[in-house]
Amino acid sequence: MERAELHELLTHVASGEVSVEDAIGKVSMAPFEELGYAKPDTHRGVRTGVAEVIYGAGKTAEQIARIISSLVDSGQRRVIATRVDDQKASDVLRLVGELDGCADMPVTYNGDARIVVVGERPPCDGNGTVVIMCAGTSDLYCAEEAALTAEMMGSEVVRIYDVGVAGIHRLLAYGDVLQRASAVVTIAGMEGALASVVGGLCACPVIACPTSVGYGASFGGLSALLAMLNSCSSGTSVVNIDNGFGAGYQAALIDHARVRRG
Repeated sequence: MERAELHELLTHVASGEVSVEDAIGKVSMAPFEELGYAKPDTHRGVRTGVAEVIYGAGKTAEQIARIISSLVDSGQRRVIATRVDDQKASDVLRLVGELDGCADMPVTYNGDARIVVVGERPPCDGNGTVVIMCAGTSDLYCAEEAALTAEMMGSEVVRIYDVGVAGIHRLLAYGDVLQRASAVVTIAGMEGALASVVGGLCACPVIACPTSVGYGASFGGLSALLAMLNSCSSGTSVVNIDNGFGAGYQAALIDHARVRRG
């Protein structure tokens, strides 16, 4: 259950549209459901503002579909499962389509992001925009994972792809977009220089995400990771190699931050 669902439920109780007993039944599933192989956290959205996301790697299509069913039955309006390959996604979409609770919900798969989406994307309600930049087309898998994650958290996303430092004039053409952003995610393999360059152009937090793209001495993204960790640009944070989900998630949280007054 997400905060919006809990607020709506309590509003209906207050107006008499939902009985106290029915409300108790809906809330009684907290804080998780026991499936044996998994314990879906049905109230993570209430605690943190963001509902549980399923990590699909290492899980069978049947397990992913059952976890989706549990989250939807608890009142979650949208569910995403990350790191789902094409073959597994086909089975997940078929299984989820057979679930009664998901009958009226769109179920889609983004092959670039490797993400299964159940439900509609939420309206954009952040403070500004989240810019997702990647150095090369080879980084697209990670960039799309970040972009779709931020969109599913209610951020307006601007995609700027193939703007690596080998042709830095391409990046400089987007200076005005960077200045208006709430947060920027920079995704790069090779030597990972994009993060430092972008960090010197922005007035917002920059989240650097190294990818495993590169030749032998890139060591599967380790070179880019170390370069980003040693960036001289202040305000740049770094997530793990190929962790587009984590980068997009952090950017969306920044985009939705509220200034405390008083």
